[in-house]
Amino acid sequence: MFSGKTEELIRRLKRAQIAGQKIEIFKPEVDIRYDEEEVVSHDENSLSSTPVKSSSNILILANDAEVVGIDEAQFFDLELINVCNQIASLGKRVVIAGLDMDFKGRPFGPMPGLMAIAEYVTKVHAICVKCGSLANHSHRVIDSEKLVELGERTEYEPLCRGCFAREDLKAEKIEKS
Repeated sequence: MFSGKTEELIRRLKRAQIAGQKIEIFKPEVDIRYDEEEVVSHDENSLSSTPVKSSSNILILANDAEVVGIDEAQFFDLELINVCNQIASLGKRVVIAGLDMDFKGRPFGPMPGLMAIAEYVTKVHAICVKCGSLANHSHRVIDSEKLVELGERTEYEPLCRGCFAREDLKAEKIEKS
């Protein structure tokens, strides 16, 4: 979170539009943080998108597109990997943004499979709010064990590996006491 994933997705899709390519953008129906239909970055840049319930809907709705964008890919089912393979096999470009790890630091949803089949992977990082290093973890600061917990700055904070490990140790100590 806070690394600019959606911002980069929007940037790449706008460039495709400028080049005259037909784009389609999809996001999971569950993601209603900023807008029910638009893909919106933390910096409030946006593009119209189509919210979908499952990844199989993308295959049906992306027919006319030359470039297909998918935001918050971690919230989709594992079938997204096959869907993206099929779209790419049709000669279309697929641009995906998503978290590679969940709040516990584990691979998240279809992201590992998507990264494995991708021709290119750009990993962007936030800045650790504790020490200023590159952050690669989204540390949940609210008390919830649900895998999917929509949120922003009041629910999550970006942490580097070291600070994330220290927070994990603190949590273990609290649980044991």
